[in-house]
Amino acid sequence: MKTYIKVALFVVTFIAVSAILAALYYYNLKSTDMSKARPDFVLTASVLQKAFEVDESKASVTYLNKILEVTGKIASVKPVENNAVNISLVTESDLSSVIGTFPAISDPSVFKPGEEITLRGKCSGFLMDVLLNDCALIEHANEK
Repeated sequence: MKTYIKVALFVVTFIAVSAILAALYYYNLKSTDMSKARPDFVLTASVLQKAFEVDESKASVTYLNKILEVTGKIASVKPVENNAVNISLVTESDLSSVIGTFPAISDPSVFKPGEEITLRGKCSGFLMDVLLNDCALIEHANEK
Protein backbone atom coordinates (compact mmCIF):
# COMPACT_ATOMS: atom_id res chain seq x y z
CA MET A 1 0.00 0.00 0.00
CA LYS A 2 1.32 3.43 -0.89
CA THR A 3 2.40 5.85 1.82
CA TYR A 4 -0.12 8.60 1.00
CA ILE A 5 -3.00 6.10 1.28
CA LYS A 6 -1.76 5.00 4.73
CA VAL A 7 -1.54 8.62 5.84
CA ALA A 8 -5.03 9.38 4.49
CA LEU A 9 -6.51 6.33 6.29
CA PHE A 10 -4.79 7.36 9.52
CA VAL A 11 -6.16 10.92 9.28
CA VAL A 12 -9.70 9.74 8.50
CA THR A 13 -9.59 7.21 11.37
CA PHE A 14 -8.25 9.84 13.78
CA ILE A 15 -11.02 12.30 12.84
CA ALA A 16 -13.73 9.62 13.16
CA VAL A 17 -12.51 8.50 16.59
CA SER A 18 -12.24 12.13 17.76
CA ALA A 19 -15.78 12.87 16.59
CA ILE A 20 -17.16 9.81 18.38
CA LEU A 21 -15.38 10.71 21.63
CA ALA A 22 -16.59 14.33 21.44
CA ALA A 23 -20.17 13.18 20.81
CA LEU A 24 -20.04 10.83 23.80
CA TYR A 25 -18.63 13.59 26.01
CA TYR A 26 -21.40 16.06 25.10
CA TYR A 27 -24.10 13.39 25.30
CA ASN A 28 -23.10 12.51 28.87
CA LEU A 29 -22.45 16.10 29.99
CA LYS A 30 -24.52 16.94 33.08
CA SER A 31 -26.05 20.37 33.56
CA THR A 32 -24.78 22.52 36.40
CA ASP A 33 -26.64 22.25 39.71
CA MET A 34 -27.58 25.90 40.14
CA SER A 35 -28.36 25.52 43.84
CA LYS A 36 -24.68 24.71 44.46
CA ALA A 37 -23.11 26.85 41.73
CA ARG A 38 -21.27 30.02 42.66
CA PRO A 39 -22.97 33.04 41.04
CA ASP A 40 -20.92 35.33 38.83
CA PHE A 41 -23.19 38.27 39.69
CA VAL A 42 -25.73 39.00 42.47
CA LEU A 43 -28.27 41.69 41.58
CA THR A 44 -31.93 42.68 41.59
CA ALA A 45 -34.34 42.05 38.73
CA SER A 46 -34.70 45.80 38.09
CA VAL A 47 -30.94 46.35 37.83
CA LEU A 48 -30.55 43.41 35.43
CA GLN A 49 -33.41 44.49 33.19
CA LYS A 50 -32.22 48.11 33.18
CA ALA A 51 -28.70 47.02 32.12
CA PHE A 52 -30.12 45.30 29.03
CA GLU A 53 -32.49 48.18 28.28
CA VAL A 54 -29.76 50.84 28.44
CA ASP A 55 -27.01 49.01 26.49
CA GLU A 56 -27.95 45.53 25.29
CA SER A 57 -24.58 44.74 23.70
CA LYS A 58 -22.60 45.68 26.83
CA ALA A 59 -25.02 43.78 29.07
CA SER A 60 -24.80 40.74 26.79
CA VAL A 61 -21.02 40.73 27.05
CA THR A 62 -21.27 41.08 30.83
CA TYR A 63 -24.11 38.68 31.68
CA LEU A 64 -24.67 36.25 28.78
CA ASN A 65 -23.95 32.59 29.74
CA LYS A 66 -23.06 33.68 33.28
CA ILE A 67 -24.68 32.40 36.46
CA LEU A 68 -26.78 35.16 38.01
CA GLU A 69 -28.45 35.35 41.40
CA VAL A 70 -31.46 37.62 41.03
CA THR A 71 -33.83 38.95 43.69
CA GLY A 72 -37.24 40.43 42.96
CA LYS A 73 -40.97 40.26 43.47
CA ILE A 74 -42.98 37.66 41.61
CA ALA A 75 -45.13 39.12 38.82
CA SER A 76 -46.55 35.82 37.55
CA VAL A 77 -46.09 32.05 37.65
CA LYS A 78 -46.79 30.04 34.50
CA PRO A 79 -46.49 26.25 34.26
CA VAL A 80 -45.06 25.09 30.93
CA GLU A 81 -44.40 21.64 29.44
CA ASN A 82 -42.61 18.80 31.29
CA ASN A 83 -43.38 20.21 34.78
CA ALA A 84 -41.23 23.26 34.07
CA VAL A 85 -42.33 26.62 35.47
CA ASN A 86 -41.65 30.18 34.32
CA ILE A 87 -41.55 32.76 37.09
CA SER A 88 -41.59 36.41 36.00
CA LEU A 89 -40.04 39.00 38.29
CA VAL A 90 -41.24 42.58 38.48
CA THR A 91 -38.93 45.30 37.12
CA GLU A 92 -39.25 49.06 36.80
CA SER A 93 -40.30 48.63 33.15
CA ASP A 94 -43.91 47.95 32.21
CA LEU A 95 -42.84 46.24 28.97
CA SER A 96 -40.07 43.98 30.22
CA SER A 97 -39.34 41.61 33.10
CA VAL A 98 -36.91 38.92 34.18
CA ILE A 99 -38.16 35.39 33.50
CA GLY A 100 -36.63 32.43 35.30
CA THR A 101 -37.32 28.95 33.96
CA PHE A 102 -37.27 26.19 36.57
CA PRO A 103 -36.83 22.65 35.14
CA ALA A 104 -39.24 21.06 37.63
CA ILE A 105 -41.25 22.41 40.54
CA SER A 106 -43.61 19.94 42.16
CA ASP A 107 -46.08 22.56 43.43
CA PRO A 108 -45.96 25.92 41.65
CA SER A 109 -49.00 27.14 43.62
CA VAL A 110 -46.74 27.98 46.60
CA PHE A 111 -45.47 30.98 44.62
CA LYS A 112 -47.78 33.97 44.83
CA PRO A 113 -47.49 37.26 42.94
CA GLY A 114 -45.96 39.97 45.10
CA GLU A 115 -43.75 37.64 47.14
CA GLU A 116 -40.01 38.29 47.32
CA ILE A 117 -37.89 35.53 45.77
CA THR A 118 -34.22 34.92 45.02
CA LEU A 119 -33.35 32.61 42.16
CA ARG A 120 -30.13 31.51 40.49
CA GLY A 121 -29.86 30.65 36.81
CA LYS A 122 -27.86 30.98 33.63
CA CYS A 123 -28.55 34.10 31.59
CA SER A 124 -29.49 33.15 28.05
CA GLY A 125 -30.20 36.59 26.66
CA PHE A 126 -32.69 39.37 26.18
CA LEU A 127 -35.65 39.41 23.83
CA MET A 128 -38.39 41.53 25.40
CA ASP A 129 -37.49 39.99 28.75
CA VAL A 130 -34.24 38.89 30.34
CA LEU A 131 -34.18 35.08 30.27
CA LEU A 132 -32.63 32.85 32.93
CA ASN A 133 -32.53 29.08 32.35
CA ASP A 134 -32.10 26.05 34.65
CA CYS A 135 -33.03 28.16 37.68
CA ALA A 136 -32.84 27.02 41.27
CA LEU A 137 -34.72 28.58 44.17
CA ILE A 138 -32.30 30.20 46.62
CA GLU A 139 -34.68 32.06 48.93
CA HIS A 140 -38.45 32.33 49.16
CA ALA A 141 -40.62 34.22 51.66
CA ASN A 142 -42.55 31.03 52.53
CA GLU A 143 -39.36 29.15 53.47
CA LYS A 144 -38.35 31.51 56.29
